Amino acid sequence: MAKHKDREVTEALYQELRRLAAASGLAQADFAHLAAAEARQARELRKMKKFRFQLLHRWLVARFAPCRAADIGGGKGLLAYLLQQSGWDAVVVDPVYQPLPDKYKDIGADRQMKLDGAARVPHIDAPFTAELGARFDLLIGLHAHGCNAAVIDAAAESGCGFVLFPCCVIDEPLLPLPGIDWLACVAQLALQRGLATTPFRLNFKGQHIGLYHVGEKVGLVAK
Repeated sequence: MAKHKDREVTEALYQELRRLAAASGLAQADFAHLAAAEARQARELRKMKKFRFQLLHRWLVARFAPCRAADIGGGKGLLAYLLQQSGWDAVVVDPVYQPLPDKYKDIGADRQMKLDGAARVPHIDAPFTAELGARFDLLIGLHAHGCNAAVIDAAAESGCGFVLFPCCVIDEPLLPLPGIDWLACVAQLALQRGLATTPFRLNFKGQHIGLYHVGEKVGLVAK
């Protein structure tokens, strides 16, 4: 019963985010041509739900042309590595350096992949600040605690796009009002800054509702 209730709450939040985006009057990026693929992916086996970096990588490369991307709070850097393999210039921005994992699951080929010990991704071993936005075309924050407001500031000031999965309210300069979900608070902040912001969902465990803004620097994959 609890899981059913959680699904209802999550669905209501997602629909509220869609309403906020539509009510803003800001032009949204159109990825309608990918609707059929998204529907298939939504029915994927349950085992897919633990591969959040792989799922986000697949979503990104289906929509955005290779660009300069910051993987904020990127930890071991698997997402940045996968983006590099797709021709992107990806950098991990995280004050704590961690080496790449020694293996990962290729969800397309359905097999384990070992990483060469010499594999590397570039790192900026420092907290993300809005000033860093000028160095990138797209800012990616997958549960990047304490960075969501800074990412929005960077997008407003530098014209970069963003893809965010806000999770916990930790070390942020603002707090949601009573009764307002943190995700909705982040979406409202972006919309108030004039940034067309659209919600989307991926099939992984935990907080799986994302927000994206294309920005002025990112090219889109041809339809």
